[in-house]
Amino acid sequence: MRRKLIRFQQNWESPNVIETGKPLFRTIKGTWREEYFKNNNPIVLELACGKGEYTVGLANAYPDKNFIGVDIKGDRIARGSQAALAGGLTNVAFLRTDIRYLLEFFAEGEVDEIWITFPDPQPRDKQEKHRLTYPYFLAIYSTILSSRGKLHLKTDNTAFFDYSLQVLPENGFTDLVYTHDLYSSSLNNIHLGIKTKYEELFYNKGFSIKYLQCKKSAADEAAL
Repeated sequence: MRRKLIRFQQNWESPNVIETGKPLFRTIKGTWREEYFKNNNPIVLELACGKGEYTVGLANAYPDKNFIGVDIKGDRIARGSQAALAGGLTNVAFLRTDIRYLLEFFAEGEVDEIWITFPDPQPRDKQEKHRLTYPYFLAIYSTILSSRGKLHLKTDNTAFFDYSLQVLPENGFTDLVYTHDLYSSSLNNIHLGIKTKYEELFYNKGFSIKYLQCKKSAADEAAL
């Protein structure tokens, strides 16, 4: 508990953490580039970012893009926040909120890419509505993504991956490219060798890593 309290305090004091009680928490929607990043670079989200390994890794690799890790767990976000600060990364932010509330923090078309990395697969049928590729969430992503914005997914769970392959085209995402074995695929270079804690764990246990990318359809953009 003491360690968690220390991390919560770090979040409160960290300029790269946006959370309830801070001035930007309720005013940042539509103004991330102007108010936080101070540039006009593309914005990339990592949803359910956990300790932020992927967010920080991508930010290191792409200094000309802005990265925002989103998670509800403050003690996890603190790890990524502190790593970004230690690395002197100015193109990283962390937003502490539930993914259900993304529309409160991002305007239509404000985001250019979304990464979903090793989310809870919510395997039971009654848990379907909690899967991060459930149509409810896909509608949110479609709203905040820019025209032809990209969505990426990495998981070790075959059932969840196959479910996602089915629902994405049914909910306005096109140009689907995927593999059931990323590290043996020509798509391997896309993820830059960055591995989250869970990815490393699953991969070392012999699980194949599934990956897909797709784009928001032009028709969805025209409908907004």
